[in-house]
Amino acid sequence: MDSVAVSEAVDPGSTPGARTKHHGAAYGRSRRDASSLDLIFMKLNIPAGDFAGYIFDLDGTLVDSMPLHYRTWEAALRKYGMTETLDKDLFYSLGGVNSQGVAAVFGKRYGLKLDPDEVMHVKEAMYIDLISEIKRIELVASFAERVAKTHPVAIATGGYRDIALPALKAAKLDHIFKIVVTPADVPSGRGKPHPDMFLLAAKLAGVDPEKCLAFEDATPGLQAAVAAGMQVVHVPSRP
Repeated sequence: MDSVAVSEAVDPGSTPGARTKHHGAAYGRSRRDASSLDLIFMKLNIPAGDFAGYIFDLDGTLVDSMPLHYRTWEAALRKYGMTETLDKDLFYSLGGVNSQGVAAVFGKRYGLKLDPDEVMHVKEAMYIDLISEIKRIELVASFAERVAKTHPVAIATGGYRDIALPALKAAKLDHIFKIVVTPADVPSGRGKPHPDMFLLAAKLAGVDPEKCLAFEDATPGLQAAVAAGMQVVHVPSRP
């Protein structure tokens, strides 16, 4: 992965760079509002640049949903004969991969005979039943709400629309994200870590990919955004 293109979210106690003031002033806010935005830029370690659009992953980036995804994957796999505890390292390594692909990987790992589509539907039904439990990742969500007032924003998520839209609604972010790109919107097999979803999100937003800043939590998504020519802010989601 291009290490220059990925900025890590940093501890709030880190020293802000000069670019923080530049970004805060760029939005034409009051001094108090600009100061608040400066703090967000500092905590997220936003790279310097005149970005024309912003593209966000959903799970683990805008909403704290990964623990719920883990629980419902484990519960669904137990219905198909898994007796072990679901490997958390394996689970988090698959962030951004479409649900059928995740089910196939788990089936192979645990020696289960399963239909990935069927397992996906069982798991997602469980997830929807509990979706009220998810919370916003407030730092990223607040940033998205602010930049959406002046710039195009979009979602590029490994989850399908029937999962993504309820999650956005539960997090009270559905009003700002009218562009939601999922694996169903790109050719089969071209989801993350391929760049297609990010490229499509940029196209729908009317912005050159090179002028977009992406936000991601997992390796496949980080790789996809970099492959699309975007700079990326890494938002760690692992507890």
